[in-house]
Amino acid sequence: MARLFLAVWPPERVVDQLRALPRPPLSGVRWTGADQWHVTLRFFGEAEPDEAEAAARGLRAAAGEVALGPTTARLGRSVLALPARGLDELAAAVADVTRSVGRPPDQRPFLGHLTVARLRRGAAPVDPLDLEAHWTVGSVALVESRLLPTGAAYRTLTEVPLRSDGTAVAGEDGEPGDAHRRHGQRGVDDRDDERGGDEVEREDAL
Repeated sequence: MARLFLAVWPPERVVDQLRALPRPPLSGVRWTGADQWHVTLRFFGEAEPDEAEAAARGLRAAAGEVALGPTTARLGRSVLALPARGLDELAAAVADVTRSVGRPPDQRPFLGHLTVARLRRGAAPVDPLDLEAHWTVGSVALVESRLLPTGAAYRTLTEVPLRSDGTAVAGEDGEPGDAHRRHGQRGVDDRDDERGGDEVEREDAL
């Protein structure tokens, strides 16, 4: 068993745009980094990786276009994020095909977003950040998150490429890309704060 989620990683050119955003040191504000920037499609919790991968490879969804931005918004009290539009159909297809894996899919409407900062109670005000980016999603990544005292370690276990005809490519790990370069990198898991921290992390599969 492992702590798993399915996600979309932004391409390197979008990562470069995110890196260029101003991230001043502010009391109670923890900025996320490049190894943490993703859009979660489905959070499984504890699940068998082989089972999750097999289910994901049954995905029937076409490659789609993501529109990120144009400005950050607060999600609940503790998350500052950029909206990520265009993934609703893909997220619904993922939820349907992986329904038997891990915890039941969230019944609330999908809210695509990319977290740029986490805010502690009483954090200093953060000015809105503006960014607009678009990219085509050609694959979804099955990611393992290992909780550590200093955060969580992310590891992309496999990618499921999507084809223009709306079918997943069975039995392939996808071509090397931005998500593959994140193998073994450290990050802060979007559900880490279920241990008693960020409220929004329990509300949305960030």
